[in-house]
Amino acid sequence: METVAGAVTHDPPPAAGGRQGGPLILTEDTELLDDLLRLCAAAGATPEVHHGVPDRRGGWETAPLVLVGDDAARRVRGAARRRGVVLVGRDQDDSGVWRRAVEIGAEHVLMLPDGEQWLVDRIADVAEGVGRPALTVGVIGGRGGAGASTLACALAVTSAREGLRTLLVDADPLGGGLDVLLGGETADGLRWPAFASSRGRVGGGALEESLPELHSLRVLSWDRGDRIAVPPQAVRAVLAAARRRGGTVVVDLPRRIDDGVAEVLTQLDVGVLVVPAELRAVAAAGRVASAVGMVLRDLRVAVRGPYSPGLDDREVARLLGLPLVGEVPVEPHLLRPDEGTAPPGAAPRGPLARFCREFWERALVEAGAA
Repeated sequence: METVAGAVTHDPPPAAGGRQGGPLILTEDTELLDDLLRLCAAAGATPEVHHGVPDRRGGWETAPLVLVGDDAARRVRGAARRRGVVLVGRDQDDSGVWRRAVEIGAEHVLMLPDGEQWLVDRIADVAEGVGRPALTVGVIGGRGGAGASTLACALAVTSAREGLRTLLVDADPLGGGLDVLLGGETADGLRWPAFASSRGRVGGGALEESLPELHSLRVLSWDRGDRIAVPPQAVRAVLAAARRRGGTVVVDLPRRIDDGVAEVLTQLDVGVLVVPAELRAVAAAGRVASAVGMVLRDLRVAVRGPYSPGLDDREVARLLGLPLVGEVPVEPHLLRPDEGTAPPGAAPRGPLARFCREFWERALVEAGAA
């Protein structure tokens, strides 16, 4: 056992996707019950309350989380063993709490008030039905104009078309807005400045519902206001909420690394560096890769033609010392802006969509999510 934020814990039990509802609370201690109800309210969950193990069949077995007050430990001693039981007390000096936890099969021993934030997060997790976190991919240009935003949009559009819950995040406040690239600059929904004051935990469901929906995916972009940054703690809270919803998250990254971008990099599973196949671009991309690689371990390169003499995609990857994703193909309609407003990757049989589909197939298998 290890002590974390006032809690002694084993690994938390897995939760299935979909909203599960609130925890089961077992206690006769009115002060403890008031505290637990307050924490449930803070987590957005409505609990079921009993003095002991419920008489009706299924209550104890099916609740996503069981909070047993230390006063009720004796009354639940004979209940069937299950995962997700938390023994909650107040006396930090009571050594008998460990024995009672073993007797009821508790996976966590938590002392209030020290463990309040841990418990709020745990209750919110089960209320949201948190399962496998989203596969989170960041796309960054090796130099200006490399086509990173185009690839990020195409990856997100392809992911959504494949039926995955998808969020596209614009992490570049000076990039003009990914909602514009998707043709949704006037779409209803919140943009980054609305989350500037976010702290602690942001509800994943509330985040998703608040954002514009474009081409079957959600988009978190910048507005056309004066704000060009949000605090790192807000970036951390928003990205963590997005990841808890599962599916995929695609982030379009700027080439500069500030505190906010560093927060994004810590939450990425894979980074894709888009590099035009020319020597100056490769040289610039090397500097970007060095900076990003200080935070992100899994950085790969996607090469965009046309090729300078002596270069091909494998040579670019070799020069950068990075694994090769492949060659980013040209989407013909993107070269002819007068032919409509379809976003990158919108043509299911187009070369860019095929590239993105193959990328997701490999990445999801590697992540164990396929």
